Amino acid sequence: MSLKKALAAATLVAATVSAPFAMAADKVRIATEGAYAPFNFIDESGKLKGFDVDIANALCEKMKADCTIVAQDWDGIIPGLMARKYDAVIASMSITPERSRVVDFSEPYYSNSLIFVAPKSSKFSPKSVDGKVIGAQRATIAGQYLEDNLADKVTVKLYDTQDNAYLDLASGRLDAIVSDQLPAYDWLRSEDGQAFEFKGEKIDIDDKIGIAIRKNDKLREKMNKALQDILADGTYDRINAKYFPFSIY
Repeated sequence: MSLKKALAAATLVAATVSAPFAMAADKVRIATEGAYAPFNFIDESGKLKGFDVDIANALCEKMKADCTIVAQDWDGIIPGLMARKYDAVIASMSITPERSRVVDFSEPYYSNSLIFVAPKSSKFSPKSVDGKVIGAQRATIAGQYLEDNLADKVTVKLYDTQDNAYLDLASGRLDAIVSDQLPAYDWLRSEDGQAFEFKGEKIDIDDKIGIAIRKNDKLREKMNKALQDILADGTYDRINAKYFPFSIY
């Protein structure tokens, strides 16, 4: 074999061997709660769906990453991240100083406010709550708001999931709940929520929602770049419009 042919053959072998490595995508595991419609929930077929899930898939496509999305109970979602059960949390998590001491966050991917929800037939008013029984999801901004601002006036009941708070409200065991406005807006449009409404004005807490990642993980930079990409090319707007008739960014 001539030297020229030998070099060509060697180049072909090297290209063949290296090709799978060049094409291999980063593997990223992402956790979401699966109990916070319309942001993350499990549908009738057992699949994770929702705004958070769609955003996660869009970010993975931009990063050209091989992503797996898993469900994790809310109370254990940060401990699971720290234990390396997954690499990121995309679960409508508020960016707070307390959480930021433990994890890093991406740039915000939407904004949130709180609101009271009570039966349409009730005379409940956020200005007169003394003696009322009010619920919220545990370990959330809504739950913290109740405990910090109203615990001396009302009976606070905290729930492991937002769905369980809705169930107790619907069954009459609560006078009202404090909820993130956007999932509550979605619930009010459902059959179960038709007898309920927002009470009072929204509670503006300057709440920004981000993606939680372990401290100093370079995945944060990739997530931020991918987020800017889906904002720029219209992907974010299309996902937003699938769930809300107004921008939540």
